[in-house]
Amino acid sequence: MILDLALIWALILAIGVFVYVALDGFDLGVGILFPLMRDERERDTAIGAIAPVWDGNETWLVLGGGGLLAVFPLAYAVIFPALYVPLIAMLLALVFRGVAFEYRVHSKRHKWLWDGAFFGGSLIAAFAQGIALGAWLQGIEVVDRAYSGAWWDWLSPFSIATGLALVCGYSLLGATWINLKTEGKLNERARMLVFPLAAATIAFIVAVSLWTPLLDPRYSDRWFTWPTMLYALPVPLFVAVTMWTLWQALNKDRPLTAFLSAELLFLLCYIGLGISVWPDIVPTSISIHEAAGPDKSLGFLLVGAVFLVPLILAYTASAYWIFRGKVKDGGYHH
Repeated sequence: MILDLALIWALILAIGVFVYVALDGFDLGVGILFPLMRDERERDTAIGAIAPVWDGNETWLVLGGGGLLAVFPLAYAVIFPALYVPLIAMLLALVFRGVAFEYRVHSKRHKWLWDGAFFGGSLIAAFAQGIALGAWLQGIEVVDRAYSGAWWDWLSPFSIATGLALVCGYSLLGATWINLKTEGKLNERARMLVFPLAAATIAFIVAVSLWTPLLDPRYSDRWFTWPTMLYALPVPLFVAVTMWTLWQALNKDRPLTAFLSAELLFLLCYIGLGISVWPDIVPTSISIHEAAGPDKSLGFLLVGAVFLVPLILAYTASAYWIFRGKVKDGGYHH
């Protein structure tokens, strides 16, 4: 049997991108919620909740971007010129956020400035990711295997809506993470924040889900015609069940269940996104097989991925296991 290397790599990159969203999403969310921390002690505790893992979380972003260039060079050559502005804004915000993360520890007089930079970097990075997602989903103009759209095509009401949706969703992840990892008043306030953030996230999910089929007839066909609707329609049902589970977990003070429910909500949205665009890697223009590099290259890179991806998974899992305890005054206890 001949392996479909393009399909295998599409699945690897899709998993890598989701792992990035799931992991870096909550620590970006903690940064977005930073202004709601009441004093320096609470901010230090919130930072302590993500300090051991935040930089490792961004490894998956490198895997996604580097893998796209190596495996689907045509998609890389089309997507990056189309989304140049939001992607550069995201990268600069992540760099600035990383600098602020380290500098605030050592700065006394200007700690408030670095706190603001940490918040701003987190907010801009999340919003830029949502903008890029919306611009990608609404379609990219391609002529002769090259981007043919205008400089500002990425900016639209739909992409702004997806940007705000991701900011809200990441804030939900951040609140559930703080609820899981902290104690006392900060823990209680984070738990109370989850309720309105969950309601707002669901409102955005419904709005974007209703809006997406209007972008292109192919999207509506995937969701509302037979037999593809068999795969699509269970997704909203699972979303409803997940929200009920999140609500119950909060009421019964089960922070781990609440956090995992919020992550599952993102996974279901990701699956719904995949149903809408599959098998395109540039929606409505280029499929994964059209964008893939030569099979020899894909096979060679796959050998490296077989060793590299489990290694990344192993050290990521070990970091979360080692620092699995609660945070108290910026430190861990078990």
